[in-house]
Amino acid sequence: MSLPLVSSQILYASAISKSAPKPEIYLIKMKTNEIRIFCPATIANVSCGFDVLGLALDSVGDEMVVRKINEKGIKITKLTGQDLPTETLQNVAGVAGLALLAESDHVGGFEIEIYKKIKAGSGIGSSAASSTGAVWAMNQLLGSPFSNLELVKFAMEGERLASGVAHADNVAPALYGGFTLVRSYQPLDIVKIPTPPELYATVIHPQIEVRTSDSRRILKTSISLEDGIKQWGNVGGLIAGLFTNDYDLIGRSLVDHIIEPIRSILIPGFDKVKEDAIGAGALGCGISGSGPSIFALSKGKENALKVGEAMRNVYEKIGVDYDVHVSKINTQGIKILEG
Repeated sequence: MSLPLVSSQILYASAISKSAPKPEIYLIKMKTNEIRIFCPATIANVSCGFDVLGLALDSVGDEMVVRKINEKGIKITKLTGQDLPTETLQNVAGVAGLALLAESDHVGGFEIEIYKKIKAGSGIGSSAASSTGAVWAMNQLLGSPFSNLELVKFAMEGERLASGVAHADNVAPALYGGFTLVRSYQPLDIVKIPTPPELYATVIHPQIEVRTSDSRRILKTSISLEDGIKQWGNVGGLIAGLFTNDYDLIGRSLVDHIIEPIRSILIPGFDKVKEDAIGAGALGCGISGSGPSIFALSKGKENALKVGEAMRNVYEKIGVDYDVHVSKINTQGIKILEG
């Protein structure tokens, strides 16, 4: 069926490629030179997959408005919700956007408005949301010349600014949606993993800040072969469980023998939160990204809500303020918003 061409509607389509899939087909009602988007929060590592596994959330994320302008460069014209720099070279969206512009034929530039709803330092991909949102929206406004894989590379430059390391485990699920695996960094190779239909995430964010750069600094640079073998088994088990909708296997695989024992000391009440979350029915529980947020995966929304209540009770008793999010896994990633 053919679609009429209307000036306020743009049809985005791309061929499917195993190595570099482009965004799915969208019929978008928007101004020709402006787009408003939802940029999802993400959970990186997913316990056993340090720097290689991640998933996108549906109930929490930032909003951004990006518009194409004639003047060259990137301008952050508005930023609300968090006290973050608006200077282009000090803002992750600006740095990621400049990386895209450097590879683009576009002779003009872009203005970016950022409405932050993910707290910086929360461990649920605040910097990744801004980085990916900027490059995804710019790509749409330019007619989608870049693949998702290329957009990941641009967004990783924002992550380099935020943490000192250009990691992809947050930006990949934000762009691809669902679960993603970074099979390789050199060359970059991203694999989208199927999401079981009843899988929910519960995230609690104790109101303390753990900087990603600080939480990386305390990690060991080498591990024992014994721990490596355990971790590889869990990564394989988790991937297999996601592909086969085997919730029990997913739960058995959500164990981190390498990173969690070190980083958990930075998070008050972590051991009790994990114990009570699993006791309330969670499949598994661990640190979201670099922390301090703690995530749990559950089968079904009812279980996820019970897990959230169990987590909440721990921080009520020890007197730490918190936010709780219960979310279905976001299999789309970044979304167009009306208006």
